[in-house]
Amino acid sequence: MNIYEKHVLPRILHCACGSKPITRQREKVVPKVSGVTLEIGVGTGLNIPFYKNSNVGKLIGLDPYSENWKIASKVKEKNDIAMEFMQADGEEIPIPHGSVDTVLVTYTMCTIPNIAKAINEFKRVLKEDGKLIFCEHGVAPDKNIKKWQDRLNPIWKKCMGGCNLNRNIPKLISDGGFVFDKLDQMYIPSTPKFAGYNYWGIAKVK
Repeated sequence: MNIYEKHVLPRILHCACGSKPITRQREKVVPKVSGVTLEIGVGTGLNIPFYKNSNVGKLIGLDPYSENWKIASKVKEKNDIAMEFMQADGEEIPIPHGSVDTVLVTYTMCTIPNIAKAINEFKRVLKEDGKLIFCEHGVAPDKNIKKWQDRLNPIWKKCMGGCNLNRNIPKLISDGGFVFDKLDQMYIPSTPKFAGYNYWGIAKVK
């Protein structure tokens, strides 16, 4: 990991992913978690303010970068929520089969290198009646916007820590063995369209 990735990028992502439109998206999904909850890609802790202690039995924040947790821990200190940090990749989650009630993933599926393997891990750690709650940006439905996503993706991915602009989030989730209880999508306001098409909802194992 170079100096940019270790010290600069986490702060850039903290600001970019903490914008008002994205924060409003987080507010829509985070309070829906319940029971033992695993957050994939806790990052710098931008979801932490929206958890409700009354809903969460145990909260585990998974992230591969300890540098992110240094920022997240400061956010956690300001909020009355207990979170256990686990340093690991989404493709290999060190949690037993069928041990969590909720997997929460927000603005992270765009970045995980082997996303199909990660989704299989989400399915593995969930209890039989567990739920996947997600909010992600991804491929736009408009052909012209998608063309720009495809053109920009190589540069964007390099500058933004592996983030992809053009992943088909619903297809990835359904191909991974989930069925949707709820799926919403739209361009979020005050955000460039090439990076602003959002998918969010709840899915359960088929």
